Amino acid sequence: MRKTLAALAVGLVALGGKGHAQDVGPCDWRSGAEGLIEPWEDYTRTFSDGKVRIALLDRIEPGASPLHILILSPPYDELGARQCRILSVEGTRGFADVDFGSLEADYDPSIGLIFELAVRVMGPVEAEGRALRFTLNQASGAIEASLR
Repeated sequence: MRKTLAALAVGLVALGGKGHAQDVGPCDWRSGAEGLIEPWEDYTRTFSDGKVRIALLDRIEPGASPLHILILSPPYDELGARQCRILSVEGTRGFADVDFGSLEADYDPSIGLIFELAVRVMGPVEAEGRALRFTLNQASGAIEASLR
């Protein structure tokens, strides 16, 4: 899978790497349980001994970009609940497609958890294949995302 993502990244550099914003925000209407894609065991994974959960959500609309990534992680609030964040392309516009099976995770003590997976983002004419990379610092709760 790393070879596939690396080839995708090289191809994007050759194309000029058209930019899109990636927004990480607090959970809202996009995070409703009815958006969890089934079978759940295929579209949700846990990391860090179950403290971090990543799940794929399908909000159906808008039809060309309905997919969002749910991130439940430390830090915990005063009641013991994990933070809940939604990763989208821009604002409330989601991804055209997400290859959840390509999700890979790594850890760097200076950064935190590092996730990468293949996505498709709606361009002006059609969906473009990209690699999404996001990092999670469990101590601070900071999440950074970028498309490659």
